[in-house]
Amino acid sequence: MANGFPKDPFDAVLLVSFGGPEGSDDVLPFLKNVTRGRDIPDERLYEVGQHYFHFDGVSPINGQNRQFLAALRAELPAHGIHLPVYWGNRNWDPFLVDTLRTMRADGKRCALAFFTSAYSSYSGCRQYRENIAAALTDVGEGVPVVERLGPYFNHSGFVGPFVDATSDAVRGLSESDRSAARLVFTTHSIPQSMADGSGPATGLPGGAYVQQHRWVAGFVSAQVAAATGIDLPWDLVYQSRSGAPHIPWLEPDIDTHLRDLARDGCTAAVVVPIGFVSDHMEVLWDLDTQARATAAEVGLPMVRVATPGVDPRMVAMVGELIRERLDAVPVEGRARLGDLGASPNRCASGCCPNPRVPIPAVAGDSDSVP
Repeated sequence: MANGFPKDPFDAVLLVSFGGPEGSDDVLPFLKNVTRGRDIPDERLYEVGQHYFHFDGVSPINGQNRQFLAALRAELPAHGIHLPVYWGNRNWDPFLVDTLRTMRADGKRCALAFFTSAYSSYSGCRQYRENIAAALTDVGEGVPVVERLGPYFNHSGFVGPFVDATSDAVRGLSESDRSAARLVFTTHSIPQSMADGSGPATGLPGGAYVQQHRWVAGFVSAQVAAATGIDLPWDLVYQSRSGAPHIPWLEPDIDTHLRDLARDGCTAAVVVPIGFVSDHMEVLWDLDTQARATAAEVGLPMVRVATPGVDPRMVAMVGELIRERLDAVPVEGRARLGDLGASPNRCASGCCPNPRVPIPAVAGDSDSVP
């Protein structure tokens, strides 16, 4: 028995993502959903939304999730998993609450949730779980239990595509550019206080969020050096900050860092977006548009590495994670990597707390949601 259910209680898989607008008329309502409860005026949201308007109001994330959903449905039978796969977003259609209503109508009792967020943090884990809990409450009686699959930042299915894509980028550098090039690993900046409280308590600055990213950066760098014979130094930087200026967020910002690299004689920057599972808006705008413009301004050649997206290894990873849970196989017995390989396939009690709420907002962290 687990969580009051017999072995193999799961009868559905739920893909959970952030969501994004799919037209100019969607942008402001979408941003209101994202910032609900913060009393941000429409004028400010309109300013924030300019990068969406640059792409005609269409975020690529929903299209990418449709591709991933189709690939996952085709992949799971190879793992002996014959469960329907549903999809719900936190901030845009298909909304979690609507998906959960459909699941209830379909008679589903217990679902395993895969988040399109690989690392431990409030915004990348617990906030997803809070949104699920709120949607379950809204749906009411008869709603299925939802359990999440654990962090997967150190799974070969996630890390392997970065290794290969970065190796290809390094091989593509000219001899002159290689002479003083650097790998620039980037992820979403979050408030320092949120980072410090991420994951199980560690007492180290940046908490699990920074540790996990530094592990991935170090692992990818070492594997690239082994594959190419070119051992480049690396940095971990941050992007997409959106908070008030007086609140400390993780730094350095990628644009500032690119300027510093050019000043110090760097000959090329290979930008590796390890914080992201697909080429969504934070990649297309913050890296391909804004950071690339900064690099061009300071005369620094820049190559941006692809994210995993629907790489077959990434899709197969989800099947492996589900199989782990169904079979109660220890994580150590699967294709995890390195000293941080013993990631739980459930959230530890009290991990990644809401920095605005002193008591964890979701009960039963080590079991189910809610």
